[in-house]
Amino acid sequence: MLGRTYEHENCSAARALEIVGERWSLLIVRDAMFRGTTKFSEFQRNLGLAPNILASRLDAFVQIGLMRARRYSEHPDHREYVLTRKGLDLQPVIIALTAWGDRWAAPEGPPIVYTHEGCGGRIYQRLGCSTCDAVPKPGEIKVRLGPGSRPVGRRKERSAPHERLEAARARSAR
Repeated sequence: MLGRTYEHENCSAARALEIVGERWSLLIVRDAMFRGTTKFSEFQRNLGLAPNILASRLDAFVQIGLMRARRYSEHPDHREYVLTRKGLDLQPVIIALTAWGDRWAAPEGPPIVYTHEGCGGRIYQRLGCSTCDAVPKPGEIKVRLGPGSRPVGRRKERSAPHERLEAARARSAR
């Protein structure tokens, strides 16, 4: 069984997978984002997943700030789950993953197409250089160390986000 964390990885992709990498997670976000699904029963009906798994994912999304829960009925206690800005920022990820799936895993063609409500045009993802606006080919994309990097081979337990923020503030004050 795969672990849930990548604590020895100093990588933002790994950290993102800790949040949305479990099975069903991105599909829940997709349905909230593009279908307008908000209620537990709607998610369950649309996705057909077990109630315990859905409850676990929704609770985790609320805890980490991807969604917020709003009570819409007290008797019985029912909540709706609404994406926050943090959750909505996953839109390009879902569109890019869908485009990859359309190309490599949809032999009969795309099952859905994302379109612009204003003009009906098809939505696409585009990589671009921030300096020259060129569209780089995969072999032209290189990796450089960023401000959150640490030396290779130094396996340090990853601290909580607030501890990393405090450490960054201390470094910048030096």
